Amino acid sequence: MEELGKINQLLINRFTANGAYLALHNGDELLLPKSYLKGDEKEGQEIEVFVYTDSEDRPVAVTNRPIALVDEFAVMEAKEITKFGAFMDWGLMKDLFVPMAEMAKPMEKGNHYLVRVCKDFQTNRLIGVSKYEDFIITDTQGFQAGQEVEAWIFDETDLGFKALIENNFEGLIFKNEVFQKIEVGEKIKAFVKKRREDGKLDLQIQPIGREKYEEGAEKILEVLKVQKFLPLHDKSSPDAIKELLGMSKKHFKQSIGQLYSAKKIKITDEGIELV
Repeated sequence: MEELGKINQLLINRFTANGAYLALHNGDELLLPKSYLKGDEKEGQEIEVFVYTDSEDRPVAVTNRPIALVDEFAVMEAKEITKFGAFMDWGLMKDLFVPMAEMAKPMEKGNHYLVRVCKDFQTNRLIGVSKYEDFIITDTQGFQAGQEVEAWIFDETDLGFKALIENNFEGLIFKNEVFQKIEVGEKIKAFVKKRREDGKLDLQIQPIGREKYEEGAEKILEVLKVQKFLPLHDKSSPDAIKELLGMSKKHFKQSIGQLYSAKKIKITDEGIELV
């Protein structure tokens, strides 16, 4: 079925006590259950629906949209674990099933995992696959250092945070370069640091080069406008700087140096304040 796993514009053929039957491209019909009807629909009207299979593996249409369509990734929460696989929350009444054989690693209830929605051609139903590396594109020549990207954080390791970029590429933000709270499942703005030989991308949260210091300087100015004074200076501990400003000591020193050169702040033994 070509409509499976996609958002489709289908015509209403007829109504029954169970709902509306929609016309498929091959001439068959598909049920849109009554609970998804507003009550003012008419025969011949075009309606937008998502097509998947119900608990009995019968094709069915719904007006809700999942967080991922077929051949797309999403970070999903594991709602239930069985000996056969895991059931993932993807925003629909029926959870997405990830078979045990398609897990990259054993899953735990309540944790979040990167899952790709795939069509199982043997059963003609949608399943989830967490072996994401089978689908990652390693040709990253189209990315340049300093380029801004949206990074979907999907895993935390000892090295750092893994991120999905443009539904096709993998990036890594090193943990020792993170000075703010990041959670799995969060989408953040990041910048390409470099392209690695294995085709993956090293990322960082701050913009590359001089712009980074300008952003840091702007942040310090905004804080000073509110607090008037910050008990921080170039001899403050990295932990104190991170706690108050969420940035590294190196970043802080470069930012206040820029502000001092621009005569925006005054630096004293106790801290910094606006001029």
